[in-house]
Amino acid sequence: MLTRDAAPREALVRLALSPDGDVLPDIRAKAPGRGAWIGVTRAELIAAQAKGKLRGALARAFKTNELRIPDDLADRIAGQLQRAALDRLGLEAKAGHLVIGAERIETAARAGRLRLLLHARDAGADGAAKLAQAWRVGSDREASGLKGLDLPVDRTILSVALGRENVVHAGVIDGGAARRVSQALSRWLAFIEPECGASPCEMASQGASTPSSRDTTMNKELE
Repeated sequence: MLTRDAAPREALVRLALSPDGDVLPDIRAKAPGRGAWIGVTRAELIAAQAKGKLRGALARAFKTNELRIPDDLADRIAGQLQRAALDRLGLEAKAGHLVIGAERIETAARAGRLRLLLHARDAGADGAAKLAQAWRVGSDREASGLKGLDLPVDRTILSVALGRENVVHAGVIDGGAARRVSQALSRWLAFIEPECGASPCEMASQGASTPSSRDTTMNKELE
């Protein structure tokens, strides 16, 4: 039986059925019609698809057996989540909510202005640790484990997303921007399960919304 559990939309991924019967990721939740929401990881989705559980669950969610699930559905979801997260970073950068460069980030951190600290995958450990220490000092949390988030993309990809050159570290200095970036990153990272223990943002997400009553949440059915 489908669970129809309520959950924050930011924690889920919506799947939609195209007019041709293809099951496609609808990361921005804008496709019309009935949808199926999942909160599983990439590995869990691949396993459910291999066992045939995904097809059965989707057939019930969409109320039709006339559907096609692409073999690379998990890859498509991961790609769209990455694009959405990096697009969000780019938008916040254009709005002036990001600072780039170790010196500028350290200055903002020590002044208590830093809300979110990000590092490219190939950032040096010493540089990341120095910025994290400045953040803890500036936020009066020296004894805490507050630190930045290591993104699963290297500086080349991060630089393209932000429209800058050689972006190794980035800091978000606006509270609302930090929440928006955190939400986008959290959904992406939760799906791909990177080996990262840091929290994207010290602030809880706000304004979460639930899926439409026409949609179905089916996490437990894929276990």
